[in-house]
Amino acid sequence: MTIGMVVRGEQEPAGNSSGAAAPVLARREGVLGRLTLNRPRALNALDLRMMQAMLAALDAWEDDPRVRAVLLDAVGDRAFCAGGDLGVVYRSAGGDAALARRLWREEYRLDARLARYPKPVVTIMDGITMGGGVGIGCHAAVRIVSERVVVAMPEVAIGLAPDVGGTLLLSGAPGETGAHLALTGDRIGPDDAVYCGLADHIADPTRLPGLVADLAAGGQIEATVAQYARPALPGRLAASREWVDACYGGDVEAVVRRLAARPEEAARAAAARIKAASPTAVKVTAVAMGTARSMTGIEECLRQDYRLCSRFLAHPDLAEGIRAAIIDKDRRPLWVPPDLAAVADADVAGFFAPLADDLVLT
Repeated sequence: MTIGMVVRGEQEPAGNSSGAAAPVLARREGVLGRLTLNRPRALNALDLRMMQAMLAALDAWEDDPRVRAVLLDAVGDRAFCAGGDLGVVYRSAGGDAALARRLWREEYRLDARLARYPKPVVTIMDGITMGGGVGIGCHAAVRIVSERVVVAMPEVAIGLAPDVGGTLLLSGAPGETGAHLALTGDRIGPDDAVYCGLADHIADPTRLPGLVADLAAGGQIEATVAQYARPALPGRLAASREWVDACYGGDVEAVVRRLAARPEEAARAAAARIKAASPTAVKVTAVAMGTARSMTGIEECLRQDYRLCSRFLAHPDLAEGIRAAIIDKDRRPLWVPPDLAAVADADVAGFFAPLADDLVLT
């Protein structure tokens, strides 16, 4: 049995044999196979053993006739999942690249498994949902967000491009809203998450236990969820479409100039966020968003993500971005090169070239 995962009988509490809390609680509840991320103090950030635990549970439940659907949620009300294990990435960027590459390969395998699972996967995203949390939460068949959800793909701020199939999701957002989210790392709430196609339903967090109980009892998924959900309302991002669509598209430097010249404070703030992010990451992300628009499935996007992340491991901005944001927390990264104009097109193109160990997902 994979470390950290326990599969127990119906309604039994999950744990492990040593009595220590498992990082993923895997159990059957009624007709559900239920996976619950259980690292609330770490904002349920994903590490390798959590990914392996979820993959093992999905394998076990695929041919189990008692399991009609899978439900993925998390312990705590602060975060569904704040992302991946940046400590491993930081150590790997400074030494053994194989560590982070192994982490990403397993993470992307999990993302694709959840997206292509033969039984319905229902995700409940309550609280912070960023980076890797988007990967496991937003490719599912039925995606529920709570009123307190905060969704973002903030990778450019740490010298990385959005991964976990995020550009595929964002490329389908209305107008240029996906480009805005990818290039700024802007955070959105539940209504904009539905508007941008990252979620399907919004629910009051106090009603989530009742929703889970009804699903476990065998209620038809869409009808049951509809009883607990409310309609999405116009959000902040939806109200910004005029300036977003007018400013994004084409050369990134021109995007920044157009944003900075707008009368809206939010547009000027977006320009400042792009300028503060890693210039290389911003330019790579802009190209990745363009290629994602013509992709036919998550596997193609994840293969591109693996190429990009592997190349960023060898680029100084990734270690520097994590240092400034997570390690030293001085929020003063020194990017190389330091501005958008100094990032050559040829250097950006090199990030997209095939790898000797290209990711293959079947």
